[in-house]
Amino acid sequence: MLRHAGEEYRNFLNLLVKSLNLTNHVLFLNEFIDQQELFKYLSAADMYLTPYMNEAQITSGALSYALGAGCAAISTPYWHASELLAEGRGRLFGFANSNELATILLELLDHPERLKEIQDKAYDYGKNITWPEIGKKYKMLGEVMLSEPPKAVAKKKTIVDPLLLPPFSLAHIKRLTDDTGIIQHAKFGIPNLKEGYCLDDNARALLMVLMAYKQKKDTSALELTPIYMSYIHYMQNKDGMFRNFLSFSRNFLDDVGSEDSFGRTIWALGYLMGNAPNDAYYQMGKLVFFNAAPNFEKLQSIRGIANTMIGISYYLRSNPWDEGMLDRLRKLSAVLIKNLNDSSKEEWNWFEPLLAYDNGILPLALLHSAELLNDTKVTEAALTTMNFLTSITMKDGYLSVIGNKDWYRKDGERSLFAQQPIDALAMVLMYEQAFHLTKDKKYLDQLYTSFMWFLGENDLRMSLYDFETKGCCDGFEIDGVNRNQGAESSLAYLISHLTVLQAYDEFYKSDA
Repeated sequence: MLRHAGEEYRNFLNLLVKSLNLTNHVLFLNEFIDQQELFKYLSAADMYLTPYMNEAQITSGALSYALGAGCAAISTPYWHASELLAEGRGRLFGFANSNELATILLELLDHPERLKEIQDKAYDYGKNITWPEIGKKYKMLGEVMLSEPPKAVAKKKTIVDPLLLPPFSLAHIKRLTDDTGIIQHAKFGIPNLKEGYCLDDNARALLMVLMAYKQKKDTSALELTPIYMSYIHYMQNKDGMFRNFLSFSRNFLDDVGSEDSFGRTIWALGYLMGNAPNDAYYQMGKLVFFNAAPNFEKLQSIRGIANTMIGISYYLRSNPWDEGMLDRLRKLSAVLIKNLNDSSKEEWNWFEPLLAYDNGILPLALLHSAELLNDTKVTEAALTTMNFLTSITMKDGYLSVIGNKDWYRKDGERSLFAQQPIDALAMVLMYEQAFHLTKDKKYLDQLYTSFMWFLGENDLRMSLYDFETKGCCDGFEIDGVNRNQGAESSLAYLISHLTVLQAYDEFYKSDA
């Protein structure tokens, strides 16, 4: 709390006590209390309160100590408290329900015999959960385990091998970034200042540095974060929409950007609110996100809708009680499913009559939505379209994304060239979310196969990652690799790299 908000909360409490004329009845101890001193306070206390606001609190050492000291504990029903205070060993009140708390306090103060009954039950139970008693149980368990023959445990196997990945590096991203934002394009490995900046890339950059800080605790990634956040804030219009392009001289080059760039920005902001490294960044992300929110249901582009759905999903994972935003996600999911139903014919299970760019984003959005909505129709649509895309782009054991030269129209020939890194990124993210949702290891393998597209497992058998500059080339054409290393391509590689590591960690922590 000190790191995120300083003394703001303590100062608020002091002012509240003063405004309620309770100064002579409330004492704040401005010091760290060691265990021995804590026991003294708990032994002197009649009641102990733990008003946590989050149910997902699996343990509270102080609550355990309070029971051991014979305190009557009064708590919100977080997981540990619900278990520990059952059978009359304490009292529970609803989250943020101060009236219910007041009622319980007054009841126990007016009826000392009820207070004493809770204290006695708490003390009797507390004697059995002291460390010496728990230690005996651990000792008995250890003896039983040692007396039984060891059981062979099969080691989990996957083709994912983080040791084969190049070392993670932000060198090229730092090269492309100045105090305005990340430069859009590069000539080979050198920033092309003539092309200026765009919202898409600054949104992707924000997503990447947040992932890098979460995954690797890379402080240099954290230092880049406010630059990209500031760019996004600067580009937002009064109606909540965003401009996209800015010249190197900081002149606006458009009045309103594409819906794709809007959606990618919402994605990054949603991820920020679910993974904010501090409160200031959270509040800024929340401000811009909710300024844009009235435009969510006005979107027409299915990729703009899909990117926005992903951002909403990340926001909802940390704010699951927001029914209004959950309803928005439900409506946007329905739009994608309607497009799918309108365009699907015979063996063409897709959202439009062609496979164009950033294709994996569409099933990815439904996979995210399925996790939150628990809707079988959404899940079925997500898996059906993902499998359709897989059947076309996974061949001979490697990824062959749809080329952007002519795309792939139903009943036509697919374009092989102008393959771009953002399409490989979309496939990596799609399979990672599919694995997260289903725990099916085949998706983890397909994720890694998709990532290896960057390192040469592609139609040209040429690596797009530059081991010298730490950037990623802009794709490949019929005459070979495009050696320019712009922001979009390099960020696509780095986000994919971080996603592989995240999926690998999840696999070995799961029961899959």
